[in-house]
Amino acid sequence: MTSPAPYLLLPGTAAEALEFYRATFGGVVTAHTFAEFGRFGGPGDSIAHGILTGPVSLFAADAGPDEDAVAMAGMFLSLLGRADPDTLHAWFDALAEHGRVLDPLIERSWGAHDGQVMDRFGVRWLIGYEPDGPETE
Repeated sequence: MTSPAPYLLLPGTAAEALEFYRATFGGVVTAHTFAEFGRFGGPGDSIAHGILTGPVSLFAADAGPDEDAVAMAGMFLSLLGRADPDTLHAWFDALAEHGRVLDPLIERSWGAHDGQVMDRFGVRWLIGYEPDGPETE
């Protein structure tokens, strides 16, 4: 099953964000600059197109002068059941560093564990798992 992949437009922080997400989730970053893509309207070393491939995959680029940078409201990037509980807790803690815990990752009255965090780049994440739920790829 194919899922939508997030593509974040960031205010000049795409290289930093891609490295942060690589350090958090693992995987490999491939990035191309404005200069490589022949884009103007920003510094040549700005990221025109970056990809993190791994357990969590996403795209990121630096917003151009006529593009809005990411501002999340009314949505999360969901990592529900996407790894074992220890990994999900580690991801939650890493995303919360220099970010903000919106709702702690704890056991809920219905038995599942979940929590919400906004990372240092303003991206909101929903992370959780069922206590005996199957791991998903």
